[in-house]
Amino acid sequence: MPGVKGLISFEGIEGSGKTTQARLLAEYLRDRGYDVLETAEPGGTRIGEKIRGLLLEPQNHMEPLTELLLYYSSRAQLVKEVIEPAIRRGAVVITDRFTDSTVAYQGYARGIDLGIINTLNEIVVPGIKPFLTFLLDIDVEEGLRRNRHARKEDRFELEAVEFHNRVRRGFLEIAGREPERVKVIDASRSAGEVGMEIRKIMEGCHGI
Repeated sequence: MPGVKGLISFEGIEGSGKTTQARLLAEYLRDRGYDVLETAEPGGTRIGEKIRGLLLEPQNHMEPLTELLLYYSSRAQLVKEVIEPAIRRGAVVITDRFTDSTVAYQGYARGIDLGIINTLNEIVVPGIKPFLTFLLDIDVEEGLRRNRHARKEDRFELEAVEFHNRVRRGFLEIAGREPERVKVIDASRSAGEVGMEIRKIMEGCHGI
């Protein structure tokens, strides 16, 4: 019987390929008999999708604390409505972004005290943490170029390059502190090459 269950997250800056790789890993695990649930942040629930619209619409200029609390409002709903029930039934949950994104974007890039973010994590997601995180790392300029090519534009796409560099540094610092959980993947390669490395990590570390 399949032995992996719990939460797997994909993290990275804009244009790193998280959504594609999350989908490919879900397909790979389903082919091997796993019950897999896919979700993404912000969103994943009816309420969360409404919050997502507020957060990503380019015309919505908001205070960093407003942004932070909206993300946690969406996450609270997602955890209670989707993630916790799936984990209880023994599924593998794959999420495109989770708490590491909050640390990187609202903490490192926006400058919100990490102590506040840690406290909110304890309130909103007590005991819910990915057992494995794939950090898809790519040069900021290349990631933004990819998204422009795909005609993707949201409130974060419009931030200055230095903002995205701070986000990237934040992610890499998280990975440096937790190398057993956070696996840094060179996302400058083709989707096929990136997916192959992710599958090898799953096979090597978790006996898939």
